[in-house]
Formats: sequence, C-alpha cells, structure tokens
Amino acid sequence: MNISGHSFPRRVVNQMTPAQFLVLAYGLILALGTAILSNEAAMVHGRLGFVDAFFMATSALCVTGLSVVSLGTEFTVLGQVTVAVLIQIGALGVMTMSTLFAILLGRRIGLRNRMFLQEDLNQNYLAGVVRLVRYVLFLTITVESIGALLLFIALVPSMPVGQAAYNAVFHAISAFGNAGFDLFGDSLEGFVSQGAVLLVVALLFILGGLGFSVIIELVQWRKEHHMSLHGRIVLWSTSLLIAGSWVAVLMLEFYNPATLGDLTIAEKLWASFFTAVTPRTAGFNVVPTHGLSTATLFLFLGLMFVGASPSSTGGGIKTTTFAALILGVWATIAGKKDVELGNRRVSQDHMLKAWAITVIACGWILLVTMILLITEAQDFVPVIFEVVSAFGTVGLSMGITNELTSVGRLLLTVTMFMGRVGPMTLALALGQRTHHVPSVRLPEERIGLG
Repeated sequence: MNISGHSFPRRVVNQMTPAQFLVLAYGLILALGTAILSNEAAMVHGRLGFVDAFFMATSALCVTGLSVVSLGTEFTVLGQVTVAVLIQIGALGVMTMSTLFAILLGRRIGLRNRMFLQEDLNQNYLAGVVRLVRYVLFLTITVESIGALLLFIALVPSMPVGQAAYNAVFHAISAFGNAGFDLFGDSLEGFVSQGAVLLVVALLFILGGLGFSVIIELVQWRKEHHMSLHGRIVLWSTSLLIAGSWVAVLMLEFYNPATLGDLTIAEKLWASFFTAVTPRTAGFNVVPTHGLSTATLFLFLGLMFVGASPSSTGGGIKTTTFAALILGVWATIAGKKDVELGNRRVSQDHMLKAWAITVIACGWILLVTMILLITEAQDFVPVIFEVVSAFGTVGLSMGITNELTSVGRLLLTVTMFMGRVGPMTLALALGQRTHHVPSVRLPEERIGLG
C-alpha cells in the first residue's frame, strides 16, 4: 500500500510528518462528508447551509454528537447513513480504514504508512500496528454486531421490526464510536425506565472508550496472564472515574425533580449510572442536561475534559494523561525524582507530553470560551460546557448549539477536530518541521516556582 502516492505528489507527502499527514487525511474526509450533507438529497426540507453541514460532518467524524439540526427528523436516510459512516471512520481512524482496504486488496503496508498508522492509533511503538488494525476490525464488527442484536431485541416490542433493526444498527455504531448521535430526538430520555437499553448502550461506549489495545489485552488475558502498565492505568483510572462519578451523580441529583427526583429507586440507580458514565465522551443522556444541578455540571466539566483512553473512540486529554499528571504531582510531593507505578518508571518524555497536552487543551478551551462569551448572547456556564463538550468529543449540551452564530459554530468545529486528532498531534502538525537541526543543550539555571 502507498497512500502517499495516490492523491498528492509523492515528494510533497513524503516531506510531511505523520501528524501533518493525519490532519490532512481527516480534512479530506471531512470535506467529502460536508459535500454530501450539504446536498438536498441528505435533508428532508431544503438544503443544509455550508457552515451547518461542515459542523455536522465534523461532529460525526470527530465522534462528538453535537448537532445543530435534528438527525432523526431533518435528515433523510442518505444523510443518516452518511453520518453513521463518518462516525465509523472517525471511531476507527482514517489511516486504519485506509489500511483495512489495502489489506483487503492484498497490498503491502510500507514503513511510512506504518508510521501514519502509529500516529493515528496513538501507539508508542511501530511494531505490530498492522496486526493491531486487523484486531481492531474484528473487535469492531464483533462488538457492534452483538450490541445491535441486543438493542434490536430490546427495541422490537415497541416499534416495527424494520425500524427496530435500523435504530439498533445506527445506535450500536454511535454508542461504540462514543458519538452520542441518536434518531429519537431526545437522546435516550424516553428509555429512562428501560434498563436493558441503557445497559447495552453504556457497555458499548465504555468498551469503545477503553481503547482497542486494552480490549485486546483483556481478550488475551486468559492466555498470557499479563497486563501492560498502560492497560493497568487505563483500567484503574476508568474504574475509579466510573465508581466515583456514579456515587457523586446519585447523591447530587437524588432529589432533583428535573432529573432523578421523580424516578423510582431502581430507575434512579440506572439513570445515575448512565448519567455518570456518559460525560466521558459518550454524549447520550437519559435526563435533561440543562436540568442538572450546578455542582453536577461542574463535575461533568472535569469528566469531559479527561475523556476516554488512548487509541479509543473517545476524546479528551485521555485517562492516561490524567493519571500521569496525578502521579507526577504525588511524586513531587513525596520528593521523588521519578514517577513510579507497578514496579515501572514513567519516562520524563511522557510526563512532559502529558503536561503539554493539558496546557494546550486548557489554553484552547479558555480562548474559545472567551471568544464565544463575546460573540454569543449566552451565559458563562452553558458556553464553557459547550466548549469542553466539543473538545472532549462528548456531545452533551445545555441546549445552546442551534442558537450559536456562524462564528461560534466554526470555533466549535475546530475544537471538535482538535479533540479528535489530539491537541498534541494538531500542534505538531502546525508547528513541527520535517528536518530538525541537532539541538544544543544550554547551561542550566534554576528559577523560582510556586
């Protein structure tokens, strides 16, 4: 396979870094998706404007779920299928999809394309990335098929068989892709009393948020009885975030009449669990987001910012980045030079990258929030909630998405794109040169901190 020699002169593409090529690849798919969604055939009434089509295509490709129009009522089957395809491409990764087609055609995967894959899959090592792609394809088809079947069984008593099948497939793709798009118009609020539907959807997006490499490690656990440090950090951080946020949401919303207050105990348990796990990039909701208490909304900001795990279908700074920051702070307080966990030492390069990702993300979120507070007639909480939701590719909203100006929608579009490809990848794509001059280490001098 030689991706770089098809659409552009090979010499130009060969000068690109993997980060630059990855951003370009996503941009091309995004342009195609925008063109389809802006066509009259994709809409029930009239044509979707360019900015709105661009927004919807980005939201789908970046598996976010923010929407300026109702997907279930305003889009035709063509539009809905296009969104589903964009979700699938965004969830798997553009380079992963390209490699899958190459494998099916029997083409060789060259070294440079393996480097592009490594960047797209967020892997630390080049070895085994093609094998990982095959696993990813198998896992995706298996998990989404099982999820669609279970959703079909749960939905078929309440709707015609064909509609149940269509909804089951679409929402299985949207859930495993952590996209949060729905065809019902009110997300999953109508299923707050149907624990089976909520459990299937929640399991799908939790699995999608773990990351393909971790899922593979779990599958191989019975044979190898070994889990990498990365896998252990992902599982521990995910478990703690789920348990902690579940308890917090249940306590904060237990008597809130706008959310859990009027539900039965069983429904409160299901709804609070679903509400607690969805902010980490899933985007579905079973209670009105605008009805949540301010304390819960503040909790959601943190969960959306952290997001899912590397090489997953979700966004955010990632659970491993968050864990590295916590471990780094703890090591500093304890007076340790190295960050250690599980008889392993985390490299200084990884710690610096974790801090860089977090600082870039915080800086961008603050900048966009400030601009939107100037351009939009909205309060602070809904605006920053929308921005963090876009960055974390979550899709939860307090209901202001379709009220944003063109400037606001374009800024959120860029934010969603950054959240999907990663702030570090986008920064490297814009600022990194292909050829580096060997650096010279300057004399060290201490500065005052804290």
